[in-house]
Amino acid sequence: MNELQQHWRRHKSYILYLLAIYVFIWGAFPQKKVFLSLIIGTILGLFNTWTLVRRVERLGQAVVLGKRMASLGMLSRMSAAALGTMFALRYPEYLSIVWIVVGLMTSYVVIMIDFFFQKNKGKER
Repeated sequence: MNELQQHWRRHKSYILYLLAIYVFIWGAFPQKKVFLSLIIGTILGLFNTWTLVRRVERLGQAVVLGKRMASLGMLSRMSAAALGTMFALRYPEYLSIVWIVVGLMTSYVVIMIDFFFQKNKGKER
């Protein structure tokens, strides 16, 4: 398994654990709007990260084969973010745009935190 796949599996598991915590809190506490927005935003962020990982793998294969690749799929990732925003605008009594954006950024925060942990883990050896 290549390094990108190892990172992706680790990040995916962290985000899924975080989603489980969000679902538990959503069911147990009265802040339904906040945690439902976080759940939707985090799911869309996970989708965006998955899309980016797939595109980077394809880019690597294209480089090896000497082919060109059009893009890394920025339009599809922006469309997913716009979809979450449209849900929040359509159902403002159930969702909050601010918390959907926080959920969208969750995967990037997880990536940064994991990077620092892995970097420090390498220094200890």
